[in-house]
Amino acid sequence: MNLAKYIDHTLLKPDATREQIKTLCEEAKRYQFYSVCVNPTWVKTAKQLLLGSGVKVCTVIGFPLGAATLETKVFETKNALDNGADEIDMVMNIGAFKSGNSEHVQREIESVVAATAGKAAVKVIIETGLLSEEEIKRASLLVEHARADFVKTSTGFLAEGVKLEHVELIKSVVGENTGIKASGGIRDAEFAKQLIQAGATRIGSSSSVALVT
Repeated sequence: MNLAKYIDHTLLKPDATREQIKTLCEEAKRYQFYSVCVNPTWVKTAKQLLLGSGVKVCTVIGFPLGAATLETKVFETKNALDNGADEIDMVMNIGAFKSGNSEHVQREIESVVAATAGKAAVKVIIETGLLSEEEIKRASLLVEHARADFVKTSTGFLAEGVKLEHVELIKSVVGENTGIKASGGIRDAEFAKQLIQAGATRIGSSSSVALVT
C-alpha cells in the first residue's frame, strides 16, 4: 500500500507561519502526498510552492465551527478556487443539523458543490465526535444526496478525532458512491492502514511524515 497517495498533509494551526507552510509543501513534494491542506490565507502561497509537483492544494471552508452563513461559505469557496485550491473541505452547519434542519444543511452543501462548478472535489466535515451513531448515518446520507465527493469525519479541533467504527458506519451508508476522509488524531501508520481497510479513501494528518517513515 502506497500510504503517501492517500494523505492530505495538513497544517491548519492559527499560528502557522509562511516558513512552516514552505516546509509543509517541501515535505509533500518529497514524499509525494496527495495534497497539502492549509487555511485559505495560505492557498495562493502553497499553489506557487507546489507548481509542477503534482501535489494538490486543499483548503477549509467554514472552519472549524461550521457556523458561518451559507452565503459566506459560498464566497469562501469561490475565493479559494480563485486562489488556486483544488479541493474544498467544508464544515457542515452542525448546529442546524442537530436542530433538525437537514434541508438547510443539504442546501448549503449543494451550494458549495455548485460554487466549484466541477473544478474541485468537495469534502464535507460532519464532526463525528459531536454526533450520535444515528446522526452520523443521517449526515452521511445528506452529504451523498448533495453530491459532495467525500464525507470527512473531523476537524481535529472541536471534539475527539476519528474512530474506526465511525468510518465503518459511514461506509455502511455511502458504500462506493462517496469517498471517506478520515481525520483527527491519526498519528501512526498502523491506525491509518486500519482506517483505509475500514473504508477510508483519504487520510488527513498533520503527522504525515511519521506515517510514511
